[in-house]
Amino acid sequence: MLIALLADIHANREALTACLEDAERAGVGRYVFLGDLVGYGADPVWVIDRVAAMIEDGAIAVRGNHDTAIGDPSDGMIAEARQAIEWTATRLDTKSKALLAALPLSIAEGDRLFVHASAAAPHSWIYITDEIRAEQSLMATHHWLTFCGHTHLPALFHATALTPPQRHRPVAGKAMPLLAQRRWVAVLGAVGQPRDQNPAACYGLFDDVRNTLTYVRVPYDTDLAARKIRLAGLPEILAARLAMGI
Repeated sequence: MLIALLADIHANREALTACLEDAERAGVGRYVFLGDLVGYGADPVWVIDRVAAMIEDGAIAVRGNHDTAIGDPSDGMIAEARQAIEWTATRLDTKSKALLAALPLSIAEGDRLFVHASAAAPHSWIYITDEIRAEQSLMATHHWLTFCGHTHLPALFHATALTPPQRHRPVAGKAMPLLAQRRWVAVLGAVGQPRDQNPAACYGLFDDVRNTLTYVRVPYDTDLAARKIRLAGLPEILAARLAMGI
């Protein structure tokens, strides 16, 4: 079965719509949402409603730090992120807030773990940006494959019992075999706010028969998403960065 992995949507309706349409064309049989449905973007209600409907249809979702901040504001967020969270909270009804709060921090299925940040401490929102952080995550779980987001940067780490983690920069559109003798941490990049200087939305396709992972880039209407952010009165940087992928 082909599984779509979508992280850091950040209330970006245009990016999520483009990714879901691409995944449907690819023949995806299941969807996994890796946290941060909200924050930064201008369509939190639409995104939550869309994901909620998909959860009812068999998708799974974990909670991210921005989702958590709706009910438990964080002093650690930068000013722009905090302003977006405060704005988002005024748009959500009780049901939407309850859905976000009820999402688990991680979900384990067989030899796979789904988490927003690091398996080492899901509630601490550790960014897996290098081999040291990847090793900490690997040591915290027995799972063969960990899927996560949070950094907004696509990356893939692998290690064996005898070798420390090594980092790879995934090539978009290339199916990479995840060898059974290695353990893996796959950081999926971001649907709604990429930060690798590529504005195209990023998500993953995991083939659980062939054990391959493909990072997919999907262009979307960044101008429309940015215009909505500006009309909402959110910080300008949240709109401007969409076109630059930063």
